[in-house]
Amino acid sequence: MGKKLVVGLLVVFLVIMTVLSIQGINSAGGGGRLSGSSTIGVIEINGTISGDNGGGVMGGYTANSMDLMDTIRRAGEREDIKVVVLRIDSPGGSAVASQEIALELDRLREKGKKVITSMGDTCASGGYWIACSSDYIMANGATLTGSIGVIMQLSNLEGLFEKLGIRDEVIKSGKHKDMGSATRDMTTEERQLLEDIVGDSYDQFLDQVLRGRQGKITQEDLLAIADGRVISGRQAVELGLVDGIGNYYDALDVAREMAGLSEDSPVELLNETNIWGSLGLRALTLLPNQMKQPLLQLRYE
Repeated sequence: MGKKLVVGLLVVFLVIMTVLSIQGINSAGGGGRLSGSSTIGVIEINGTISGDNGGGVMGGYTANSMDLMDTIRRAGEREDIKVVVLRIDSPGGSAVASQEIALELDRLREKGKKVITSMGDTCASGGYWIACSSDYIMANGATLTGSIGVIMQLSNLEGLFEKLGIRDEVIKSGKHKDMGSATRDMTTEERQLLEDIVGDSYDQFLDQVLRGRQGKITQEDLLAIADGRVISGRQAVELGLVDGIGNYYDALDVAREMAGLSEDSPVELLNETNIWGSLGLRALTLLPNQMKQPLLQLRYE
């Protein structure tokens, strides 16, 4: 009786997973791809933007740069895909991962394919960096966006280690080799070095926005709001950071218009949600990598 119950539950589980997978493929707002037709490709960027290591076991959804770069490149190789709609719902994340994704979008546009961004609940910091590599940005009025800036966070556990009787012994080739160590205070010189890195990355962020929003916002106006603050989608339109207000389907309409496609042109989700990944199984395979997180990391968030 017990074995039959287990088998029955497994069958039900597999059926549910199959149905959810099919729904994911067809959830982009249109029918499946028609052979030889002009198609709108949709790429979803959900959750924290991460690099090779992805998110932790309890990290929830992450937007992995390696997966997204591969998806963007495949979109560029397909002749039937005339325009790409990015559906971004992300607070940002890794600075490097955000830059890598945006660079592939720039290359996609160089091939003559338009890119339209549709913002969800949040498209801030690294998410906004990516959006700036599109031809048109659409937000909802209540979308949280902006947060233009860079952050590097370090922890000092020296006091805790002393209470626990833990002493860190370091042998290094140079005085800055353990810069950012959690077992000692940062020196004034080290703080200045890290501030210089953050400042340089901030300048890169400003350049990305000015390049992507050329003619829509001045450097002076950008500097007045590029202090890490979040703003609403409606405020972003007024400031020139966003082009229009509308939902995902409005963004599809803009995509059709910009690419000269008909109203019945098919829509295809190019990176459907990985059901197993959403259950955390993919994260389990990444667990060993979580033990090797970089000591210092720039974040657009």
